[in-house]
Amino acid sequence: MKKNLLILIVIFGYFFLYSDTGSLQIARLKYDGGGDWYNDPDVIPNITKFFNSNVSSIFKTDEAVVTLRDTTLIDYPILYMTGHGNVVFSDFELQILRNYLLSGGFIYIDDDYGMDNSIRQLLSKLFSDRPLVRIFSDYKIFTSFYNFDYLPKIHEHDDKQPEMWGIFIGERLALVYTYESNISDGWAGENVHGNPPEVREEALKFGVNILYYALTQ
Repeated sequence: MKKNLLILIVIFGYFFLYSDTGSLQIARLKYDGGGDWYNDPDVIPNITKFFNSNVSSIFKTDEAVVTLRDTTLIDYPILYMTGHGNVVFSDFELQILRNYLLSGGFIYIDDDYGMDNSIRQLLSKLFSDRPLVRIFSDYKIFTSFYNFDYLPKIHEHDDKQPEMWGIFIGERLALVYTYESNISDGWAGENVHGNPPEVREEALKFGVNILYYALTQ
């Protein structure tokens, strides 16, 4: 599937002119609280390789790891966060995340089963005037590059429908949270979770949509 990449060319052309590295990098967000923020370390390498091969070769394929207190946080246009357990951010860290998103940053949070209660509590405090809202399949992130009319359910945790939630800053969806979907489970290596090739491809394609949306809005 081919799409007009004019917006991407402008964005990445500017970045290459002013970046020391010459490429974009996704950072995994490390957090306190007991959740295994580090699980499936190959998901960022795999989704960036897939993006580079099918859209445009603009990502570094190794992951960076940052905390919200790292001064390098602003170097990464996209943050990725996952885990199975509790997530803890201090009020100071929430303020940093708030400023990061207000400055144009984007974060994708994928519940890998067990982080839902704590992450919803934290996100309810992130913005007083921007609540977490349900995102349905008629929103443009579902068709930003590949066409989807549904949210994939990659890993079966409970017998529940997959859901996408988000926080908007103006018209831009700056935070995406997927629940009972576990899209990034399908970005792991083919022998990690036993997902068949067609399921992994579905997950990777929807991952491209998330990254493409994040970079072009």
